[in-house]
Amino acid sequence: MLTLLNLLSAIALLVWGTHIVRTGIMRVYGADLRRVLSHSIEKKPMAFLAGIGVTALVQSSNATTLLVTSFVAQQLMGLTPALVVILGADVGTALMARVLTFDLSWLSPLFIFFGVVFFLGRKQSRAGQLGRVAMGLGLILLALQLIVEAARPITEASGVQVIFSSLTGDIILDALIGAVFAIISYSSLAAVLITATLTATSVISFQVALCLVVGANLGSGLLAMLNNSAANAAGKRVALGSLLFKFIGCLAVLPFIHVLAVWLDKLPVNDEEVVIFFHVFYNLIRCLVMVPFAAPMARLCQRLIRDDPETDLRLKPRHLDPSALDTPALALANAARETLRMGDVLEQMMVGFNKVVHGAPREEREIRKLDDDVDVLYTAIKLYLARMPKEDLAEEDSRRWAEIIEMALNLEQAGDIIERMSGDVADKSLAARRAFSPAGGEELDALQQQLLSNLRLALSVFLSRDITSAKRLRRGKHRFRITNRRYAHAHVNRLHQQNVQSIETSSLHLGLLGDMKRLNSLFCAVAYSVLEQPDDERENE
Repeated sequence: MLTLLNLLSAIALLVWGTHIVRTGIMRVYGADLRRVLSHSIEKKPMAFLAGIGVTALVQSSNATTLLVTSFVAQQLMGLTPALVVILGADVGTALMARVLTFDLSWLSPLFIFFGVVFFLGRKQSRAGQLGRVAMGLGLILLALQLIVEAARPITEASGVQVIFSSLTGDIILDALIGAVFAIISYSSLAAVLITATLTATSVISFQVALCLVVGANLGSGLLAMLNNSAANAAGKRVALGSLLFKFIGCLAVLPFIHVLAVWLDKLPVNDEEVVIFFHVFYNLIRCLVMVPFAAPMARLCQRLIRDDPETDLRLKPRHLDPSALDTPALALANAARETLRMGDVLEQMMVGFNKVVHGAPREEREIRKLDDDVDVLYTAIKLYLARMPKEDLAEEDSRRWAEIIEMALNLEQAGDIIERMSGDVADKSLAARRAFSPAGGEELDALQQQLLSNLRLALSVFLSRDITSAKRLRRGKHRFRITNRRYAHAHVNRLHQQNVQSIETSSLHLGLLGDMKRLNSLFCAVAYSVLEQPDDERENE
């Protein structure tokens, strides 16, 4: 029982180490990886090499699959290049299996020691996150050693040897057991290493070992499907395509496994090394052959998995992918995109308010619905940002986090103001049959146009963080205030002239001017956060 517990704890340590490495890499290089992948998708060879490189960096094809899936789910990458990247990831993890078979026991304590020192000493800095990566790599190396050591007494047990000795010829059964090994150990790499150990101790035959290796690769595809079971349709297609590629590879090689076993057994290399080399070359040949068929596979996956039906796009956030939360740069970009959607809805509310002012009371009901949409998006953004580990964010990411939450809050408050303004106009003007004076109506139209222009510029400044645009937005705020004050004085002059329409709508008119002034302040607040950036960030812009 203790031996089994040691094995399970080693597997858990491997999973945790992989998670730590992926998290650290994503926080330090997440944006760069995204950039590399986006630049590499134009040509299949580059996408293939990018998959190998990223997997070598994050030490896990599952991690690469999760990363690529999140990009596809957010429409940042097409399905075809994503499948090519996944094929490259399979080769990358096979190469890492060969590297990890070397005696790297001295690296584990070194990585863990320095990783802990850097992570605890400079947690929020890039060096601290690199310390997290080093700590994770050390745990992975340690876990793989522990898995092999924990599996050795199990394999030496007489009962287990009897079970393994029964695996003598049924290639389908052997492959399925290999898949189960990969799923249980949460890593095809661990399954392959255990298989190599079993072969070296003559517990299983060479042919069975090859079947287990092929099955372990299939198991990694099943793992990807399980990990992406909660993803949207686009994300599920990536996992399905990867699984089908692995399944086709199994069908292609298993009928010839006996011939391969006889041929490989003649090589002047020990069985453990041959198993590892077979794992590498099997994945390399399979993936190279499959690359030209990435496009047909993408079309097949699109037919098998249809897009999720969406009845109301506005009420459902589109870009807040939970899997991106481990990558601050990507998660913040998602939240910013969703905040821009809030701005688009607010622009619709402004257009609708203008219609209400010109005598369209039905638009007031539509504005209320749009304000509900703004509230839904704001709540989703707020909860999404709250799930981010803010204490681990770098200084720049922390400032961007604050900018997004502030912008979303300002837009939500602006939506409430526009809803109240449209309700006031509908109740106090349209329902009471009191119209604004011609001059007052023109002034309100002019202010609304300025507001709409400032809103659009504010969204641009929020997205680009451009200093020049921020200064222009600040000047626009001051011009609006001057215009607003001039129109207030003009309204008082009309009251002095005993303009009946101005007298009847005076309280409403002045109230709208005050509300518009507040709207303008909310829209233009983003300019000040951009202008308050540190000098080093301004130089980078």
